[in-house]
Amino acid sequence: MHDREGLTGKPMIGKGHKKFWYFVLASFLLWFLLLYSYYSGLKIDNSQTTLSRENSENFVDAHESISVNAHRKETGDVAESSMNINVTGNPIDNFFVGGDWDKYLDEISKVRKELKPDNQIHLTENEAQSINKVFDRGNEEESDKLVGSKENGVESVPVEEKIIEEVTEQEETMEDRTAGVEPNSDSDFESCSGRYIYVHDLPSQFNEDLIKHCRSLSEWSNMCPFISNFGLGPRLKNSERVLLNTGWFETNQFMLEVIFHNRMKQYKCLTNDSSLASAIFVPYYAGLDVVRYLWNSHRLMRDYYSLNLVKWLRETPEWKRLWGRDHFLVAGRITWDFRRLTNGDSDWGNRLMLLPESKNMTMLTIESSPWSQNDFAIPYPTYFHPSSDDEVFQWQNKMRRMKRRFLFSFAGGPRPNVTNSIRGEIIDQCQATRRKCKMLECVPGSNKCYKPVYVMKIFETSTFCLQPPGDSYTRRSTFDSILAGCIPVFFHPGSAYVQYLWHLPKDYTKYSVFIPANEVKNGKASIERILSRIPKAKILAMRDQVIKLIPGVVYADPRSTLETLEDAFDITIDGVLERIEQTRRDISEGKDVSDNGEEFTWKKTLFGTVGEHEWDPFFARS
Repeated sequence: MHDREGLTGKPMIGKGHKKFWYFVLASFLLWFLLLYSYYSGLKIDNSQTTLSRENSENFVDAHESISVNAHRKETGDVAESSMNINVTGNPIDNFFVGGDWDKYLDEISKVRKELKPDNQIHLTENEAQSINKVFDRGNEEESDKLVGSKENGVESVPVEEKIIEEVTEQEETMEDRTAGVEPNSDSDFESCSGRYIYVHDLPSQFNEDLIKHCRSLSEWSNMCPFISNFGLGPRLKNSERVLLNTGWFETNQFMLEVIFHNRMKQYKCLTNDSSLASAIFVPYYAGLDVVRYLWNSHRLMRDYYSLNLVKWLRETPEWKRLWGRDHFLVAGRITWDFRRLTNGDSDWGNRLMLLPESKNMTMLTIESSPWSQNDFAIPYPTYFHPSSDDEVFQWQNKMRRMKRRFLFSFAGGPRPNVTNSIRGEIIDQCQATRRKCKMLECVPGSNKCYKPVYVMKIFETSTFCLQPPGDSYTRRSTFDSILAGCIPVFFHPGSAYVQYLWHLPKDYTKYSVFIPANEVKNGKASIERILSRIPKAKILAMRDQVIKLIPGVVYADPRSTLETLEDAFDITIDGVLERIEQTRRDISEGKDVSDNGEEFTWKKTLFGTVGEHEWDPFFARS
């Protein structure tokens, strides 16, 4: 009997077989409808994301167009300020060709091309660290944040609007607390004598508007969340907190000017009477301004706000007292972002630091020029912003108790195309001594390098932390390592020793190790051998010194006040007031106080001499 015949001998091709084919057909139609629905929804989502990007670009493009036109109307008076500037050679040749994260930048450039296909990308390591957070969270999540989302049929408010509302409330609260601050007793006057600071009430375009339009600060990432909490950024989640329940934030390293301004609003010796002031603070968010135009923007746009700022300052009575020599300003980026040497559109940065008016002011940056007398480096913001002395003490005690399993560690990426970079050699030496060296690689596909919990963990378990130059002399990593009680190892004196003169000991051997970069480059220096030979007693003394430095290199939460400790803000204010007072004395004695860009400024400042020094090759100008 045939296999397809039943007990009756008839073929089994009856009603059951027809039902089977009906089922197959229905299943096919159902799958077709599901696929159609899925791809339709995806297309809508993509169109919404594109629309959001287009809207953001339209705002920036319109903003640029209006500003450039306004600039052309005012060039007669404003541009005159920057015409007669003595331009010298570029001190950091590699910085202006960008960080060599080739593979990593390829990933970012794909997103960049979607936004503006005809433009090229130029990123430094520091900028790329901020941008990496977009890839970490995912483009879809970022898109949802920008355009809002719907939950249970109710449309949520976009993150930018929430941040703006939050920042506005914070500003109003802070203004209420600081409005009309004046001495109300003889004791207050005595304690603030020589310490009063007057804050210029700048037009909103120089600060508040930048906050309100935070979405335009970066073409790759949404910077609005980093504006929250007075510039400290979002609080770290429970799973990401390193120790304490409070004090830890996802702070962007370029938010210093916002953090500093909010700390200034809490300063106990503010005055509304500029005649009482020993110093005048200019709350211009120079870094947030210039970052909008560092890439693919006309030089006139990059210079527009800085030129208008100095024009505004020149017209104030406060300026005319000492022609700005009692004024100070915080720019939350490295000095080279404000030192464009020519008028070429392709050249990097604006000319804020080179304007004659700026040379009269005290300029504070996260990295200063070794050849300038008027810009001073102050610490990068870290992730820790204590609200009480006890939080600092708890953290210091924990760092003293930490078991440090690794002799040294390095967190960073290679620089294969950067001339004289030693990062390749450092990585090779670390990999050759894996039992003694721990490495956190900042390479494409890895996001641990940008998460506070991983960065702090590697430093907390290391005795020494290697801090080679990257795209410029300095690194935020230096202050992360100090915060972790890890002794920094420098390879260029420009990375710290000639930078943070107010915040770090002049005797660098007390808290750090110096290994000349050229000795590593030519194979004469074994990092493992040098560090292993340091006596244990010396290591303990250095670590104790590093841990003692912690309060002075962190910025306290602007909503609180430390009682017995001085943070990085307090130390900076002391340095500024002392410098301005010295300038007044020099003027009264008839001394020249102009910034002539002396070649040996770093030597005079650090050693009090211009004689020959072993570090001269590090600062030779090409």
